[in-house]
Amino acid sequence: MKKYSFPRGGLPYNDPTAPDKSAAVNAFLPAVSVIPLGNKARQISPIVAIGDNVREGMLVGKASSEDTANAHATVPGKVVKKVTWKDRDDISYDALVIKMEGAFEKLGKKEDVLIWSGLNSYDIQKIILECGIVEMDNKERPLSKLISAARKVEKLTLVVRCVFDDSWLVADYALCRDRINAVIEGAAIVAKACQKVTQVIFAVSHREEDLGEMLMAGAADIFSNAQPEIVTSLVYTSSRYPQHNSRELELAIRSYEKREGASLGSLLILGPAVLAAVFDAVVHKRPVLDRYVAVGGSAVKKPQIMKVRIGTRIGDVIEQCGGFIESPFRILIGSPLSGREVMYLDEPVGKTCYAIVAMAKSQAAIPGQQNCINCGECRAVCPIGLDPQNTYKKIRTLGIGYAENTGCHGCGCCKIVCPSALPLSEIILEKNQEDMSA
Repeated sequence: MKKYSFPRGGLPYNDPTAPDKSAAVNAFLPAVSVIPLGNKARQISPIVAIGDNVREGMLVGKASSEDTANAHATVPGKVVKKVTWKDRDDISYDALVIKMEGAFEKLGKKEDVLIWSGLNSYDIQKIILECGIVEMDNKERPLSKLISAARKVEKLTLVVRCVFDDSWLVADYALCRDRINAVIEGAAIVAKACQKVTQVIFAVSHREEDLGEMLMAGAADIFSNAQPEIVTSLVYTSSRYPQHNSRELELAIRSYEKREGASLGSLLILGPAVLAAVFDAVVHKRPVLDRYVAVGGSAVKKPQIMKVRIGTRIGDVIEQCGGFIESPFRILIGSPLSGREVMYLDEPVGKTCYAIVAMAKSQAAIPGQQNCINCGECRAVCPIGLDPQNTYKKIRTLGIGYAENTGCHGCGCCKIVCPSALPLSEIILEKNQEDMSA
């Protein structure tokens, strides 16, 4: 087996407190849903009022710009209030609170099936836009905007990212196994919407050879019927973290392109969750209603993978995993390496929530910070060749606003290996955010 990777840095990462690979368990439907409306930078305008009755899948929030996506009610019920909270960085978030009542229109019912082959690319894009589909990772960029940009290139390769270099990506792995045909057909639908796709590459961690074979078998059937002119290929990648990051994955794919003499053009990299959401939207007229989520950490009694309705409160999800073994010291949405800290258990599961990590003090407490010993470990693992210790020292000496573009994408490798327990990636990312807001 040929294996492709990025050229420098990175490290193996395994967290024993993450759930095991297994099928997802259906979470209970929430009696109260908290439907996110974004923040000041990504604002979604509510189009329902307090006291209004809503249906399952009904549009309740309209995107205010091309950088935001529509919001939908994920359960039937009544809008009882609008709430606001702040995160650790003092950013305010809004949401609608819906008390569940009434009949479900999609859950347990036979779904509509649309034969999408008769749609043109703009019809498909419109459905994707209306259903509020975004990249289902931390970026949360609307897929419709990415499709518009993709149409402007001369040649395009769609990369289906099935790379699992982090234990907390196990929910995406479960989704891949449970809904493999939806992922493949979703890729075919996106390829048609983008117009310029000549090849689809399934990028799969080298340890998941059976998954790669399943993807190619399904692709041979689906693409031969839907889009026979598109070439499908399988590329095995390293499982070294952060191989799943778009930059590192593109480096691996470009290495494949060079060694195999391929001509790929521009790359559009999408994960399995967004492709399954595209399938649901276009084939079944279903907006993003739920998310596969890995729930665990040393403070959680029964870690497991759950299929959770968007808007379910984090506290309710953890309760369905048996609750806490002990009071959590820290709770994150996303991986411990790059996730966002949660301040309140009433915060909801959103479209980009692939993991909920509740850490006991023994796991999360950072040992006392020491002075940098210039060991160079952070330089050795940085995948983009930064000198994190030097950048950290400059920021501490000159302030967050000193003029230097770091290019750090927040993988957290430097933080893991630092023997002095310095918050390297957090401080460097804080500087990056300051640069972007300037």
